[in-house]
Formats: sequence, C-alpha cells, structure tokens
Amino acid sequence: QARVVESGGGTVQPGGSLRLSCVASGIIFDHALLAWYRQGPGKPREMVASITADNGVYYTDSVKGRFTVTRDNAQNMVYLQMNSLRPEDTAVYYCYTNDRNLWGQGTQVIVSS
Repeated sequence: QARVVESGGGTVQPGGSLRLSCVASGIIFDHALLAWYRQGPGKPREMVASITADNGVYYTDSVKGRFTVTRDNAQNMVYLQMNSLRPEDTAVYYCYTNDRNLWGQGTQVIVSS
C-alpha cells in the first residue's frame, strides 16, 4: 500500500529547532516530487518547501533561510529541518508526494514560550 508517514513534530520555544521526517512506501521514490505543507489555526494549507527528483528546491518566502528540505533516496525519506522557529510557524505539517497524489496524516508543530 502506497503511503507517506510523518514524524518529528512537537512543542518548541521561539528560536528553537525541529526536524520533521517523512518515510514513503509503495512509490517510485527516486522519481517523485516531495513537499512539505502546513496548515495553521484558521489558515489555508500552504506549501512550505519542496524538492524535486533532481534535488531542485523551493521554499515559501516566510521560511527562506530558516528551513531546509532534503531527501535520502536510499531510505525513501524526506526531511524538513526547521531552525529559528517562530510562533507563526505553529501548524500541522503534512508530507506530500505527486506519486499517486499522496498525503500523510500530519504532525503538529507548536512554537510557544
């Protein structure tokens, strides 16, 4: 069964860091576009970062310089390293792949003092 599963969310103080992980199964991982989306309280879902099969990356403006997306094709993993976290980064973060249009169940990130 094809799926993606996130992990690594939690609660962190402003200025802190978290690393989100997403493991994929049942897809052709090497060819897939992978992305991280988030949905904050009362906000629409937005793309945070993406990485193509040839490691081309995209970041939404609000996270540039703070977040880094990487992939490990050997492990079928995609990561989102989040540094200098701000309260406005609080959201449920979702992993997505264009291979079969798969979404994960989400992992909660709370940035609060």
